[in-house]
Amino acid sequence: MNSMNPKVDAYLRKAKNWQQEFDRLRTIILDCQLDEDLKWGKPCYTFQDSNVLIVQGFKDFCALLFTKGALLKDSNSLLEKPGENTQAARRIPFTSVEQIAELEPLLKNYINEAVEVEKSGLKVEYKKTEDFVIPEEFQNKLDEMPALKSAFDDLTPGRQRAYLLHFSAPKQSKTRDSRVEKCMQQILDGKGLNDL
Repeated sequence: MNSMNPKVDAYLRKAKNWQQEFDRLRTIILDCQLDEDLKWGKPCYTFQDSNVLIVQGFKDFCALLFTKGALLKDSNSLLEKPGENTQAARRIPFTSVEQIAELEPLLKNYINEAVEVEKSGLKVEYKKTEDFVIPEEFQNKLDEMPALKSAFDDLTPGRQRAYLLHFSAPKQSKTRDSRVEKCMQQILDGKGLNDL
């Protein structure tokens, strides 16, 4: 078993929910020879400095998130996408320490497979920005305002995708249009959706 990181010890002592579940997951993961760290405020487990999985706690469940879960076989159908637009990560949710204990042999198989994915150098094929649909409301503004189109084109691909997802999410055209209007100045200023 690999050594425990004091930062993760501190995180687990402060955890209000899922303490037993986190402890059990930690034991299983460290038994699979991964290195432990605290990243993004969560226990993160790496293989040769590459992120393999993250332990997460939510209100209704805790989860083991595989950073390249889309590349795993998932022959037991345990993995789920954390969000509709998630491309690489997949997670296994838990609601009890008993559930984790019951799944322990399978979890070790999934973890070992994730390590093999890292060893092999496999990469997730991400959708390119040009593969995302540009909502009609935003396309109209881009056509009307060359400065907006130029500013949008100058944004990083990640910032472009964030805007496209944000603009596409609402079902109603007027809501999409409102989102575009609210974000236009930010785009013109060269800022991403979540930049201050």
